[in-house]
Amino acid sequence: MAVSSLSFGDREYVGIQEVQGPLFVIEGIHDVGYNELVEIVDDSGLRKLGITLEVAKGKAVVQVFGTTGGLSLAGSRVKFKGRPFELGVGSGMLGRIFNGLGAPIDEMPAPVPEKISDVNGLPINPTARDYPRKFIQTGISSIDIMTTLVRGQKLPIFSGNGLPHDILSAQIARQAKIIGETQGFAVVFAAMGVKHDVARFFIDSFQESGALADAAVFLSLADAPSIERIITPRVALTCAEFLAFEKGMHILVIMTDMGNYCEALREISTLRGEIPARKGYPGYLYSDLSSLYERAGLIKGREGSITQMPILTMPNDDITHPVPDLTGYITEGQVVLERELSQKGVYPPIAGLPSLSRLMKDNIGSGLTRDDHPHLASQLFACYARVKDVRALSLVIGREELSALDRQYLEFGDVFEKQFLSQGEQEERSLEQSLGLGWKILTLLPKEELHRISADETAQYYGK
Repeated sequence: MAVSSLSFGDREYVGIQEVQGPLFVIEGIHDVGYNELVEIVDDSGLRKLGITLEVAKGKAVVQVFGTTGGLSLAGSRVKFKGRPFELGVGSGMLGRIFNGLGAPIDEMPAPVPEKISDVNGLPINPTARDYPRKFIQTGISSIDIMTTLVRGQKLPIFSGNGLPHDILSAQIARQAKIIGETQGFAVVFAAMGVKHDVARFFIDSFQESGALADAAVFLSLADAPSIERIITPRVALTCAEFLAFEKGMHILVIMTDMGNYCEALREISTLRGEIPARKGYPGYLYSDLSSLYERAGLIKGREGSITQMPILTMPNDDITHPVPDLTGYITEGQVVLERELSQKGVYPPIAGLPSLSRLMKDNIGSGLTRDDHPHLASQLFACYARVKDVRALSLVIGREELSALDRQYLEFGDVFEKQFLSQGEQEERSLEQSLGLGWKILTLLPKEELHRISADETAQYYGK
């Protein structure tokens, strides 16, 4: 194997030993590092990039960003760059659209970087974390009132194939804001493994609404290599970390679809011959997801924050599938989309009972949102749970055999789904509007049924 220079940083190796799919094996090299950036030149002179996936003494397995077509065993030239995959970050990334590796795809020059950062960032040190505070208004009643999003929180959306999670994620990205906050608020949007028409939808949604001015969009298409889907969320989070902790901004990171990300992990793990765990996913799936999710939060002494809303599709709507199951252990709640609601024409079809926000109780109420918010949310949950029980009973004995009170609960459930849960794709509701709507719907039930609301709150809001 020929070497062009004695310096490791400039050494160029000619010839590789084996090619398998997007991977190739090279031997007879100096000791290189894991996740080291690699430059490859094929027989036609075309330059490609890759990273090392496995390293041993004098040997490495490299995954190419793209296809290995054109690489020959004897003629390929390989140069190890001596550094990991890095991204030039700066405030100029806002208002721009990039591919999954951080290269602009909006026909504009690359933004001037203010800093070069390793995309393989570290989770926030637990001792340096500050407790998530401050309500983020999404303009969607079912989230703002019943599964409140908090600045610095990790709140995933669990969806299913065919459900409108793409429409919901774009709506949240357009509407999200921190009421009364003077610091800059922006969205970093990362899409992994999406089809061309879905990518076009996201671009049009941002551009037509004007939300692109305060957003950085990273799109990795379905025909992109698996390794790009693994790099894309890391690139997006690296951008978010700079804006949050270097520029003092509050950043909402939306990542869709984490199911595609995990499929890419499984594909690469299979190619590497690793021993599979649950449903063929690698045994390190939990720690890998943690390395992404735990990059969200607040840091003591820093002004900015990162809030995450990862979106994932559950195969066969199975919430016990490894991806949602492990995600639920790492994050602070979940917003669950329900197929039955979607079939009724409810948008967004957010299931009231399995959805929760574990940080909600500490960030709503007096001095935070509105005094009656905690009790109203609790009462809506309780009443909707009763609706589910009454509906199940009516299937057994028939609606005509129900008591008058039970029929009132059925009416409440229908109106709750059609007026409170359901809203337009372009409809943005303020917190006051959502709270008022919740109280209006509660008037369908007698006061005696509202056990979770104080007498003072009933006197002030019920029927008003």
